[in-house]
Amino acid sequence: MLRNFADTAALQSLDAAHHVHSFADPKALAQKGARIITQGKGCYVWDNEGNRLLDGMAGLWCVAVGYGRQELSDIAARQMTELAYYNNHFGTSTPQMIELAEKIARLTPDGLDHILFANSGSEANDTIVRLVRRYWMLQGKPTRQTFIGRDLGYHGSTLCAVSLGGMSHMHGMAPEMLPGFAHIMHPHHYLLGDGLTREEFGLKAARALEEKILELGPDNVAAFIGEPLQGAGGVIDPPSTYWPEIQRICRRYDILLVADEVICGFGRTGEWFGSQLYGIQPDLMPMAKGLSSGYLPIAAVAVGAKVFDVLNEGGLLAHGFTYSGHPVACAVASANIDIIANEGLVDRVREDVGPYFHQSLRQLADSHPLVGEVRGVGLVAALHLVRDRAPKTFFAPEQQAAIHCRETLWDNGLIARAVGQAIVLSPPLVITRAEIDEMVDKLKAGLDATAAAFVI
Repeated sequence: MLRNFADTAALQSLDAAHHVHSFADPKALAQKGARIITQGKGCYVWDNEGNRLLDGMAGLWCVAVGYGRQELSDIAARQMTELAYYNNHFGTSTPQMIELAEKIARLTPDGLDHILFANSGSEANDTIVRLVRRYWMLQGKPTRQTFIGRDLGYHGSTLCAVSLGGMSHMHGMAPEMLPGFAHIMHPHHYLLGDGLTREEFGLKAARALEEKILELGPDNVAAFIGEPLQGAGGVIDPPSTYWPEIQRICRRYDILLVADEVICGFGRTGEWFGSQLYGIQPDLMPMAKGLSSGYLPIAAVAVGAKVFDVLNEGGLLAHGFTYSGHPVACAVASANIDIIANEGLVDRVREDVGPYFHQSLRQLADSHPLVGEVRGVGLVAALHLVRDRAPKTFFAPEQQAAIHCRETLWDNGLIARAVGQAIVLSPPLVITRAEIDEMVDKLKAGLDATAAAFVI
């Protein structure tokens, strides 16, 4: 076992020799060397050399209650001692599975009362595809196979989830798009809505769904899937007219509506779920990340009565995973939900730190020539970088201005994410106003350094 965490070169060498990273160029990373994270507490993590970093991304959108929560560690240890594992196949359950399923059903929008467990957002969305296609087969409409998603939609990285999503760089990794998936425009007014008000553009973007349904033929379309707010696509906060029109179209053509809450769920937007913020009434809802604050892998799918009542009469549901409803993960997730509820974190995001976060970012943006737009809700935001605000002039993709800014921020103690030409932030829900001030100070320094590098 490795003990000398201070030997960065040795750790990086072993990492390059044996560990294949997610979403990385293996050769380039081996030359550069991985960053080694060894500790976390609250909103901060430390690397192996003792440098403290404010985690502006809550790990990967997920560490809602912050790092180092002893109560979650204690719950995991106790559950591992009592029952480290059992499955939910063939008619078995555990108290932890039952308790968590009931708790999720109470929190989700009305009618989403039936919960299936998985281990990641990708698995949850694979589950969605199987359930929806099974539903239509049982309805005697087997041609309803096609899912419609959105450009820049992200629903995971398994083959099925990649096909659901609209990330061109993921589609281009290999000729791996499965049949039965289509995509429409995303609702980003700043990028695509010139000449239209936000409300006009919201209707235009939503009506692209109707155009696609008619192109494919309504009898061939199974469902529309979308994140309430597109996270990994760059924090695309839709206009107020968008989701009501999407829902109208889905109901008109009897298309199932799937709200992907993997990022938005469990308080991130200032409501328990993004669907509640945007007034979405989904037929199915995948969730993960904030469900356990990332402390253990777990995901879930909430299924509404319209779909479940049909599946319930369809005999064997031949789907599931070895670790579906893992008792330790369920126990930790249940305790995590209790922390969010007992500490009032959802209300805190909506009424206190969320508004302060966006107010602080907008004040920074108003005074900085590199920021063309600040967008987002709750504790998720993006700063869109531009070469010039007026006329609106973007950096060329090959300049990688956002990546330059991200690396500068990291070197100065702030973890953020570069998505396209935007800097994205999604800090833990427990972040304080003082920590937001620290974040903004570090952001300003990083933006200044980036502007100087590109002679803005």
